[in-house]
This record gives sequence, structure tokens and C-alpha cells, in this order.
Amino acid sequence: MNTSSTDRPAPAEPDAAEECPICKGIGYLRTNVPIGHPDFGKLAPCQCQLDQLAQRRLSSLRALGDLHTLSRMTFETFAPEGHGLPAEKRKNLRWAYEEARSFAQNPEGWLILKGGYGCGKTHLGAAIANACIEQGHPVLFITVPDLLDHLRAAFSPTSLSSYDSRFEEVRQAPIIILDDLGTESSTAWAQEKLFQIFNHRYNARLPTVVTTNHELEEIPLRLRSRLVDPDLARIVSITAPDYRRAGVAQDQSDLSSLSLHTYQTFESFDLRHGELTPGDEENLKRALTIARRFAEQPSGWVAFTGIYGIGKTHLAAAIANHRIERGQPALFIVVPDLLDHLRATFTPQSATTFDQRFEEIRRAPLLILDDLGTESATPWAREKLYQIFDYRYNAQLPTVITTATPIEELDPRLATRMLDVSRCTLFAILVPPYRGGVSGRKKTPARR
Repeated sequence: MNTSSTDRPAPAEPDAAEECPICKGIGYLRTNVPIGHPDFGKLAPCQCQLDQLAQRRLSSLRALGDLHTLSRMTFETFAPEGHGLPAEKRKNLRWAYEEARSFAQNPEGWLILKGGYGCGKTHLGAAIANACIEQGHPVLFITVPDLLDHLRAAFSPTSLSSYDSRFEEVRQAPIIILDDLGTESSTAWAQEKLFQIFNHRYNARLPTVVTTNHELEEIPLRLRSRLVDPDLARIVSITAPDYRRAGVAQDQSDLSSLSLHTYQTFESFDLRHGELTPGDEENLKRALTIARRFAEQPSGWVAFTGIYGIGKTHLAAAIANHRIERGQPALFIVVPDLLDHLRATFTPQSATTFDQRFEEIRRAPLLILDDLGTESATPWAREKLYQIFDYRYNAQLPTVITTATPIEELDPRLATRMLDVSRCTLFAILVPPYRGGVSGRKKTPARR
């Protein structure tokens, strides 16, 4: 009778100097099947050989991945309450932490961690990987650009691994954590390889963790369709700010000029009763109602137009202050200042890259752009503003705009988005300016 690897107890893994008592060091056994079976007479790996192959695969995954540099990133070193966060953001970060721990304890399905720079995504992904290794689970942790570089390197004549074997190591990895999806170059080859990996793991239901700074709408459709399947994937959106900016107030970006407008709230907004005509008073009251409604539940765009000194900036700042008071992020910035901040990233002294600044602005959960049209209309400035407008328009991110420039004089690419009534509430404030009001009225800070 032929000896089979399935009809004897699996031996303990032999030492390198010992001979396997079953296969006698050969490593393979004849399969015990009847004559006529397709596998009759074929050799199958002995258990000792399978153990050695598993160890080699694990060593290969460890060598391929980035986890050796992230051993300090564990659940124990993660601060699930954050640092000085408002209650709602603490709750959100705690939820992300618990979801990651749950996945590490029972690696099944897919976990998608999305959020801005420095919010803790990579730490949680590495913590999952480190916890899985402690439990004896083989895991591959790697950033997506590095993954593609490793695949390209397999084509080199000096490579110790063939492309096919390296590709199989990745897509068949028992658990994989892909960090920073969306930062890779978007070549056709790169997108094709990622789709093959995602599609195989999706069909095989292999445990997978993905972190990304991008909105899901930005990710190519073929990949996104796998990430958003509710039967397989859990999507965790982390709203915590960049913990590395510890010196900056956690509820505001250092780009924001909202600190100059703290007094501009809905309660301090002057409807100018008795000063305006009934029609103008109704127009101003309508503007306040639109702003209040938007502040309660930001959705779509709001654009206030009109001459200087009629309250546009006050209403925009009131929206931002209302959201900040409730622990929600809001980026309030004058458009010329925005462009100056972007230009400043090109200086050698800048601690922030252009990409980080640009992404912070265009992906802000709520963006208030004050005084559109007062910026210098250089081709570069026009292009950056168009990119911000176009991204937020397509991603349907809440946005508030104020401008004293007639719509027909704005860049047509910006104006067309503001004129889309399905996305934007465009409201013209038609009252005369506060300056030059009724003589003897109590003076209030000038408002735009």
C-alpha cells in the first residue's frame, strides 16, 4: 500500500539536522488513491515539506513588507482618546480603535480605514499586523507604492524571485494590510496589478486591510466596487485631525483665519430693523435663514454674493463658528491667503509639502472661501482654484463661498459650478452696506 500524508498523524516539525520519520528526508510521498484516480502515482509534499514551505512564505512576506520599521505601532501605544479632541472626535477615534482591535482578534473580511494625514490610520494598520504576528498569523504590511516597486523589481535580471512567484505571494497572502492606497502612480500597469490583487482577494474572501487618505469616490471604480461591498467590507472614516500638529488647536487648521472672526456669530448678526426697507430687510433675513440652515446640516454649496459691507463674511464666519462649537471641523480662509499658503510650501523652510497643504484644503470636511475674486488672477492661481472647486463639486463636499465680484466676471469654470442649482444655493444679498447706516446707530465692526 502506498504511504499517504493523510493517513498518518502529522509529525512535529523536524529539526534541520533530523530526518523526517515519514518521508525519510525525501520531502514527498506517493498519494494513497485507487488505480484510475487522476492523482494515482503522483507525489505529494510531506507535512514536513509543507511546514518548511509555510515558513519560507512567512519569511518572504516579512522581508517584502515594511513592518520591521513599525514594531512600535501597537494597540498599546495608540491613544484611542486622542489628544485634546472634542467629544465627538474622541468617540469617532475610539470607534476606529475598537474596529481595528476586533479585526486583529478575528481577521475576516475587509477593513477600510480612511481619513486625513496623521489621523492614526497607519498606526492602526500596523497594530493589526503586529497583533496578528503575535498570534502566529502570517501577515504582509506594505505601502501600495512600495508594493508596486517590489513587483517591478522582480523583472530585474538580478532578482532572486520571479515576478510570478512574488505576485502570488502578495495576492495569496493570508492577511494583507495595504497602506496609503491612492498615493501610487496611476499608470495603466499599476492600476491593472492592483485590480488583479483586489479582485483575487475579493473573490477568495481573504482578510484585507486598506488605509487611504482619499475619498472613496476618487478611487478607480474597479477597485472601489470591491471596497464598498457591505457584505465583505467595513468602512471606518476617521475624523480626528493630524496628531503631529500638537501645537495647533485641534478644532482648527493653522490655515484658518477664523480666530479673527470669533465675534461673528448668528446671535451677533444685525438684521438692521428699522434701517432697511421692508424688501431689503426680508432679503437680509432670508440670507440669515439660509446660513443657519446650512450650519445645522452642511450639505452642498452656499454662495453669498453682493457688494462689500453687507454681512457676507459675517454669515460665512457664523457658519464656521457654529460648526466648531459643536466639535465639527471647518476651514475658514480668505482666497488670497489660501493661495499664499500654497505658494509658501515651495520655500526651503516649509515644514509642509505642497501636496499636504493642497489636500488639506480641497478635502476639508467643510470649506469656507471668503472673498473669491480678490486674488491675483495668474494662470497658476486660476488653475489651483479650479482644481479645488472641481474636486469639491464632484465629491459633493460642503462648501461656502462669498464674493463681491459679479458672477459673470469670475473664471467661467468656477462660475458654472456655483450656478448649478442642484449643488449650490446662490444667494444675492441686495441690501446697502452697513457703513453709512442711520446716523446715531451703535457702531459695529465692519463686515464684508
